[in-house]
Order: sequence, then C-alpha cells, then structure tokens
Amino acid sequence: MSEGLFLSKAFSQSMHPLKVVPYYYRASGIFEQDDITITTLVTSNRFKVFSELVKNYQGPISATVHVKPSATHVLLDALHDLYVSTPAMSTYVDIHLVLTPLDRQLNAWRNVARLFSRTEFVMMLDVDFAICTNFRSVVRASLDAKIGRMLKEGHAALVVPAFEYVKQQDGLDQKYFPRDKQTLLSLVKAKKIDMFHRAWVPGHNSTDYPRFYTAASGEVYKVTQYHSAYEPYVIFRKEGPPWCDERFVGYGGNKAACLYEMYLSGMSFYVLADHFLVHQSHPYEEEARKLERKSNRKIYQDFKEEVCLRFVLRLIATLQGQCHLIILLHHHFIRYLKRHYDSGTLNTSRGYNVQEECKKIRGVSKIAALASFTPVFAYLQYMYLTLLQ
Repeated sequence: MSEGLFLSKAFSQSMHPLKVVPYYYRASGIFEQDDITITTLVTSNRFKVFSELVKNYQGPISATVHVKPSATHVLLDALHDLYVSTPAMSTYVDIHLVLTPLDRQLNAWRNVARLFSRTEFVMMLDVDFAICTNFRSVVRASLDAKIGRMLKEGHAALVVPAFEYVKQQDGLDQKYFPRDKQTLLSLVKAKKIDMFHRAWVPGHNSTDYPRFYTAASGEVYKVTQYHSAYEPYVIFRKEGPPWCDERFVGYGGNKAACLYEMYLSGMSFYVLADHFLVHQSHPYEEEARKLERKSNRKIYQDFKEEVCLRFVLRLIATLQGQCHLIILLHHHFIRYLKRHYDSGTLNTSRGYNVQEECKKIRGVSKIAALASFTPVFAYLQYMYLTLLQ
C-alpha cells in the first residue's frame, strides 16, 4: 500500500483539499518508549513560541505545521531557518506538514501529530504554553504506581493545570514565568495569575483549582465534576483512546470534543497537583473566534448526541395505561455499549462515565424520569444480546 493511499484513508474525514507530509523533518534523537511526546500544532505566526517550547521541554515533540499553498516557499524557508537555528529542534522535534488552503482544521492536525509520535505516551498541548515544571520525569518515575498503571492501560489521562496572567502584557516573556508551585501560588494570591480562560469557566473549572491550591506535595487527585466543555491539557496513552473528531474546523469545541469521547470511552482524568502550565499572551482573532464558536456550538451539541448514543429514544403513546418504549439502536452507540459490555465494565466505574453523560442528552432524560437509568442500560444490554449476536 502506498503512503498516499494510507494517508488519504486515515484523514478521509477531514476537509479537503489536504495533503499530509509526515516527517518532513525527523529528529535525530532516539526516544525511550515510556517517554512523553508533546503533540502540538504550529502556524507561521507561532514559530517564536514553538522555539521556546522546544528549548524548555528538551524532550520528544511531534508537531504539525500548517502550510498554505499560496505561501509554501516562504513558510518552508522560515521553517528551515527555525529548525537549523534551534539546536534542540534537530534532536527532539519531528515536523509533519499539512498542506491545505483551509485554516484551523485543529483536530485533524492534532491527529497527525499524535499518529506520527514515536513514544508510548503523548501530551496534547497548545504551542503557546510554557512548560514550567518537570512533570515528564515525575510521570515516568511513577509508571509502576497505581496511577502509572492506569495510564499504561489507557484508563487515565493526567491533567497539567493551565494558568494565564490577568494582565496580558505580563504574560509576554516566558523568562519571568513561575517555575515552582510556591511562586505560582504567590502570584495567584496577588491576583496576577488566574486559571486559564477564567471568562469561560466550564473549559477548565473541572480541574478544581481550589483543591489544586491546597493539595499536598505529590498529590494526584481525580476529577469528580466533569463537564462536557472541559478541555484541559492531558497526558495519555497514544494507542487506545479515541481520536479527535475531524468535523470541527475553527475555534470552539474542538479540543473539548477530543476529551469528551475519551471520557465516554471510560477514561478518567487525574490532576497532577505539583505541576502547571502558563499561557504566553498573544492577540486573538476575535471576530473569527466569535463566528466559529457560534457555528461549532451547534456542531458540538450534535456531536455529543451522536457519539454518546446514536440512537433515538422515543416515548410512544400509552396503550391501556401502559407506557411502551421503542429504542432504536444505531451503530455509534452500539460501539460504546459493546465495548463496555464485552469487557464487563458497563456497570463498573469505567462504565459510569458513559451512563452519567448520556443521561444529560435530550430524550434520554425523559426515559430516566420514568425509570432508573440502570434498568434502561440493562434493557439495552438485553437488546444488544438479542439483536446483535
């Protein structure tokens, strides 16, 4: 099979025209399999912060670089200059090109970076974040502990909490960023730093920042108040967890969709209470953000209904005072039901996520109002056994 044929199928759900060029630059370093590769996206206006990320991390990075056909030569020349002028680049960074005239196919670009990463674990990170603590060594040293085993099994994703400066001008130079939790907490107390995107609380609030502030050294705590808009920066196993849905183009909902499907698959989120990231300030394309978020808000709602259930729950008129439910099962929900049923996890903690989130989807709540949700899922198990086997 040719590489072109494989890639055309691998990214057939992306918007086209689109051409993927893996390993346009391939790092010379040899990476241990239990290492953590940062997967990230880079556009031409982010080359400077990309260089900072490489210098700070000093570890494997798999980066997707967006190239517009109208500016191919100019961008590739600039990329070459960046690659050869940053010593750590050639050692640690694999560069993959996505050639398309279309902007912000963010989930497709994330999937490219993850697909061509070369270690067992990856971290999904935006390029404009500074890595302020050495979570990499801590996680690798903990792989034989309980949380490490869950990470290796693909049952856990580790959250590195994100922060930003309250005044954007204070967050322009990474050399002034805090490098330990004590310094971070002093800046939080002085109201100079706050949780990332405080204006959009659902995006990061599930991290439970008050608990993070008071957590004991070395503590790792579970996210217990998950929200479908939650979009933290996470470390997880490369193989196994769902891939990012590529229908999302533009700002809004794209990363949350990646994590929503991970959550429904049975993964739990755990916060590394000693570690953090800080956003480097930059201007946003506010008009584009406003329009794209409005569009993606509707797409995300449709996505949640589809990925959670893909079936229609309808309440049929009563007959002689009896309520009858006709449940139409569709293939996407069957995939999750089958996965949890076959593995024996539907009624365990791993099956809890899909049950709790699906109760929130319109239509399912009507069913849940008539009967407890556990019997509904027991009925679905029965339907699965009788109709699909």
